[in-house]
Amino acid sequence: MTALHDDAVTVLTAWTAPTPEEEVLRKEFLAHLEAHADAMDRGCVPGHLTATTAVLSHDGSKVLLTLHPKAGMWLPMGGHCEASDTSLAGVALREATEESGIEGLRLLPGPLALDRHEVWCHPPFSWHLDVEYAAVAPPGAEAVISDESLDLRWFPVDDIPDPSDAATRRLALLGRALVG
Repeated sequence: MTALHDDAVTVLTAWTAPTPEEEVLRKEFLAHLEAHADAMDRGCVPGHLTATTAVLSHDGSKVLLTLHPKAGMWLPMGGHCEASDTSLAGVALREATEESGIEGLRLLPGPLALDRHEVWCHPPFSWHLDVEYAAVAPPGAEAVISDESLDLRWFPVDDIPDPSDAATRRLALLGRALVG
């Protein structure tokens, strides 16, 4: 995962955080990468980098969300890095394609946001250091539920249901703003 680790450092070093809070996260993510050679691997106990992708309809009006079995919330597609991954953007696109079942997704320029949240990977807790992207589905795309989801549905970007979270709503709005 050396290439992926190097890519993450390059991406986060070049990224301009849109908010002071995300600038703090960007610096924390870079410090974590410097301190942990295995920061891209889910085996990194304190926390590890992940990639999330808001999958948007071709016109940007809807977002595809998964009812996450462990979180019990409507969330965007995303997850852990794998040994074969070489870029964060590649992780984001792979996870979105696998979890949505939609071929031909177009990844928008990113990342769009960063988020850090507590997870259950290593009890009692660990962190996902999440690098967030958005992708656009081809017109007429139909999602296919995977075994990583309890449900999979399109929702209007302005009407994401509960239970969800602020990060999901923010990412959907950021993605929609880029759909042209």
